[in-house]
Amino acid sequence: MDTPRKHEKYDALIRACQGLVPVRTAVVHPCDETSLAAAIAAADAKLIEPLLVGPQVRIRALAASLGLDLTGLRLIDVPHSHAAAEKAVALVHAAEADALMKGSLHTDELMAEVVRKDTGLRTSRRISHVFIMDVPTYAKPLFITDGSVNIFPSLEDKADIVQNAIHLAHALGIALPKVAILSALETITSKLPSTIDAAALCKMAERGQITGAILDGPLALDNAINRDAAVLKHLTSAVAGDADILVVPDLEAGNLLAKELTFLANADAAGIVLGARVPIILTSRADSVRVHMASCAVAALYARAQSASGPP
Repeated sequence: MDTPRKHEKYDALIRACQGLVPVRTAVVHPCDETSLAAAIAAADAKLIEPLLVGPQVRIRALAASLGLDLTGLRLIDVPHSHAAAEKAVALVHAAEADALMKGSLHTDELMAEVVRKDTGLRTSRRISHVFIMDVPTYAKPLFITDGSVNIFPSLEDKADIVQNAIHLAHALGIALPKVAILSALETITSKLPSTIDAAALCKMAERGQITGAILDGPLALDNAINRDAAVLKHLTSAVAGDADILVVPDLEAGNLLAKELTFLANADAAGIVLGARVPIILTSRADSVRVHMASCAVAALYARAQSASGPP
């Protein structure tokens, strides 16, 4: 029998949204059980004000089959998933939506509209994804970036990836996040380019090119999240053993790490895309409703911070 998952860290994020105005969120093609149920649950929890963008007949039929009440929710009828992605982006441009939420369509289909040069939602900063992990064996939420958008990020891309994650941590109440730049080693060698990138990112932080956090790297995963491992390696660092944010070398490493934690450590992985004009709630169709709600809470907190400080 599977061990029931606890969600203390996610519950804390949802509680932090109490009293906030629900974020107007275009839910893109919510045509499967989890995405539609999650949108309604998040609306009931006053995390989001959903705009359901997709084939109206299909959405209503799905809701009826699941016993879900769509009363009071706005449905925007479009014929298919591609049209839903296009319309959702247009709603942001029309100032009718302050966030996007992926439904039952492929990530590439949604992101293609987000990054489109003429009509998309790009800003001056690189778009990146952050997993917000609830790991039962770790004392606090663990951010992993980027495991979904940037395949082989350059040094400059990584600087934006780090800064995006720092801004998210600030929005979630972490005043000075600890950022571990991961590699396979904690020593710098030209044979492993990710160690050089890690060292460069730390120097960029020293020179004010990355702000708002403490950076250290290269760090191997064990000494980034385990104090005993850091002590054994004789690492004197405020980050080692106590990281809030793990910056991975590339998408493969980040995706593997998040899924290993999910399936081997009983963790949950909420997800959000940053660096666009609005936050994008990006989760897997296999994720639970609770994980979707946690992602909505993260987006709500980030949107509040973004409205206070202006877009990236």
